[in-house]
Amino acid sequence: MTTTLITGANKGLGHEIARRLVAEGHTVYLGSRDPERGRAAAERLGARPVVIDVTDDASVTAAAKAIEADGGLDVLVNNAGIEGTPTPAADLTADLMRPLLETNVLGTLRVTHVCLPLLLRSAAPVIVNVSSGLASLTGITTPGTPAYAYPGVAYPASKTAVNMLTVQYAKAFPGIRINAVEPGFTATALNGFRGTQTVEEGAEIIVRTALTPPGGPSGGYADINGPIPW
Repeated sequence: MTTTLITGANKGLGHEIARRLVAEGHTVYLGSRDPERGRAAAERLGARPVVIDVTDDASVTAAAKAIEADGGLDVLVNNAGIEGTPTPAADLTADLMRPLLETNVLGTLRVTHVCLPLLLRSAAPVIVNVSSGLASLTGITTPGTPAYAYPGVAYPASKTAVNMLTVQYAKAFPGIRINAVEPGFTATALNGFRGTQTVEEGAEIIVRTALTPPGGPSGGYADINGPIPW
């Protein structure tokens, strides 16, 4: 039985990823900051609730210990993230940038670090980091692309850092398949439901990457159509 932890999974993309992986036969730990919402979502899906706030060391450590006590971990999906209000460069301050770095970058790092000992004991460990097309330096510097037109600084910068974590961890841990994925512009609370895709469409590349068999690619960055430029 494959055991999977998904952060930020009581709604949106995380909820749909959990639903799909439960259907694939995974034992899914549905991570949520809110105990009641997490419990309700887990009951709907047949998953196991686990309270985890990716910005809090004690919360992440407690979640990992609970999962370890139940038997271990095979797949980690670092899905929890925030966009904030897209802020132009002239108006961006450290205080506006800090929450995105704390959640998107340090949250991904914090959960990965604590879960590494569990994953290294798995026969087929996988980490999926939910990134963004806005993290592509190629895209954001190419006129005419959706990324180029994005007005904010903080969110793209945070997700570009997630991509770097992905690459460096993949090199450091060749036994773990570690990839970053771009789900596309999906209608979720993160973007005020402005997205043009459904959560079913957005979850597809994440689920597909989580199910990659041993020997599959690692250190990559892809969307539903395949690899995308860094």
